[in-house]
Amino acid sequence: MLNNSTLHFHIMNNLVETRRAPKISQIAQAFERSPDDVISALKALQEIHGVVLHPHSSEIWVMHPFSTAPTNFYIQSGDKSWWGNCAWCALGAAFLLNKDLSITTTLGAEGQQVVIEVKNGKLEPSNLYVHFPIPMQAAWDNVIYTCSTMLLFESQTQIDDWCYRHEIEKGDVQPIEHIWEFAKVWYGNHLNPAWKKWTISEAKAIFKRFNLHHEIWSLPDENKRF
Repeated sequence: MLNNSTLHFHIMNNLVETRRAPKISQIAQAFERSPDDVISALKALQEIHGVVLHPHSSEIWVMHPFSTAPTNFYIQSGDKSWWGNCAWCALGAAFLLNKDLSITTTLGAEGQQVVIEVKNGKLEPSNLYVHFPIPMQAAWDNVIYTCSTMLLFESQTQIDDWCYRHEIEKGDVQPIEHIWEFAKVWYGNHLNPAWKKWTISEAKAIFKRFNLHHEIWSLPDENKRF
């Protein structure tokens, strides 16, 4: 079976360079394997949360921080563009892409559009907030939904109103610049050919490093990958 790290690097490199995830047939051709072997390898990678596959085709749907389907986070640099899954992912993708770019989104996934510029590694505007309403220990129960709720806002009051109107319990709120620094570390290894998915213990250590102490960030003591 294809090694998780090798497969992850191949897909991630394709996403960065071509803006597309390779199809099963293309992966099979690249590694001289059968499509069934590739599907088995992709499912093994999905088991450790290294990829999210379309449930009816096993083609690649999401490889964090990138999405192959349209999202509320549109990333553009020159004539090239990508989709991030959420605010956290979009910032991670911006770091991996390592170029001046813009992230276009809407506050609370509603009507007010905002464009975040990343130039020379700095964010503008930098006075926004990221809301994390889903507990991390439940994040992978439905990771597409989890990502869809990690959104940007202008203020705590705006978040309070949004939570009330949508009947979503308020979670942790962090300044975008803090999540920018956090995303650099969280996703910084994703273009490494020797990439390995964070263990729960490693994830907890990173959360602690960035003072993410809200109960939203609590994880169980398990010997698993996050």
